[in-house]
Amino acid sequence: MAYDAADRLARLAMRLDGPRGRLPALFALTDPDRTPDPLALARALAPGTGLILRTFGRPALEALAGELASVARARGLVFLIAADPHLAARCGADGVHWPERMLAQAARARFPVMTASAHGPGAIRRAAGLVDAVLVSTAFASASPSAGRPMGVFRLAAAARRARVPVYALGGIAPATLPRLSGLGLSGAAAVAGLSG
Repeated sequence: MAYDAADRLARLAMRLDGPRGRLPALFALTDPDRTPDPLALARALAPGTGLILRTFGRPALEALAGELASVARARGLVFLIAADPHLAARCGADGVHWPERMLAQAARARFPVMTASAHGPGAIRRAAGLVDAVLVSTAFASASPSAGRPMGVFRLAAAARRARVPVYALGGIAPATLPRLSGLGLSGAAAVAGLSG
């Protein structure tokens, strides 16, 4: 699979409002079904992009995580492991991405970069002070099995304005939808399927 939209998404995400500091404008997330070749994805990402390896509880990802960490270092990517701080530490990842249900564990973790998923205002509030950014889902209609009803730009903008943590839009992010997020106070975007155009 070609990740031919990755560069375009990264450029479009740079036009969002920030501030980001050490955070990238775009996070690429892996998915067991929609990212058949995570290494090809990592090699296709522009320097400065974030990459989140989502493990979904699958065993035997140690080798893949190590390879991705090497590619990320060589390409200047921000590399996070989802839901597994031990694997993140072992492979030398930059940090951890916490699913919303694991947000409380972020309070005990120490990594240079930590993000979390959030599916509503309560989770966004809980994340403030625990993580560097939240990936708020679902921004637009998405084919993801975990996608809920889309928030749309107005609710997403309201959530970003009230948040005390940088907000990234996730869900249905593609070159056609990402420009609609400009000027809404979002710090960036995150994508899965949209990376392959």
